[in-house]
Amino acid sequence: MKFALLLLIILITSCNTHERNCIDFKTGNFEYEYELKGKKIKATFIRTETLEIDYNGKNIDSINVRWINDCEYVLKTINPKTLAQKKAIHIKILSTKGNTYTFESKIINDPQQRTSRGSVTKIN
Repeated sequence: MKFALLLLIILITSCNTHERNCIDFKTGNFEYEYELKGKKIKATFIRTETLEIDYNGKNIDSINVRWINDCEYVLKTINPKTLAQKKAIHIKILSTKGNTYTFESKIINDPQQRTSRGSVTKIN
């Protein structure tokens, strides 16, 4: 009986694992959508191992990228224009499928520990 219960637990947990081919998303050209004041906006960015250049409507931001492991990295804006841009953001890739990854992000040292989720598509 104990063996059957252990086997059941292993089967359940193995079914919930998500594919994560994070290395495929370390560099390249990407796009994502977000909502601002009720409007959907499409943004693009180019990422190398250490730099990300975001094209956000009329804004272009240069961001340092520091990889913690294959599926987690930290973003820090190089020349922040606002207080919010001065804060580093921790990104964790939760799953990958084809040319898209789903991520969770949070501001480092945020007392409220807010997180957000989204998805990014590789376009090259």
